[in-house]
Amino acid sequence: MNQTVLKLKPAANKPILMFLSGAMWFGVGVMLNSFALHWLITYGKGSAYLFAAIGFLAALIIHHFGFLKLADKNLGRISYLNDKPCVFSFMSWKSYLIVAVMVTMGITLRHSSIPKQYLSILYIGIGLALLLSSIRYFRALASWLRNSGSN
Repeated sequence: MNQTVLKLKPAANKPILMFLSGAMWFGVGVMLNSFALHWLITYGKGSAYLFAAIGFLAALIIHHFGFLKLADKNLGRISYLNDKPCVFSFMSWKSYLIVAVMVTMGITLRHSSIPKQYLSILYIGIGLALLLSSIRYFRALASWLRNSGSN
């Protein structure tokens, strides 16, 4: 029975997990920024630059004080996994729950009566912070590939 389960487990190497993590953070960041950009274009040029600038500043703070630590924690967790972990282990189970809550909150906010130009600040802040933090995964992947190639 155990061998059958192991054969069915979608296993992946650690570099694949690093890539998946970085790609997911990057993809979600692009999606959130796309929403915000669309809202700001629809809103008009008047204050759009101000909302974008505030979102940009928020992104730098969120990136530095929040997401970098989370990315480092995730990369550390990935480094301690077995040689062929499950492909879905690029995130911890706790992170999957947090993502579900964040997606639910994002959908709720997007369909709320909050003006979209104000919501764009939050979306740019989180989206750009995710984009910036995804670089940490890609740098770790490049380093891992460089180091494993020299062995």
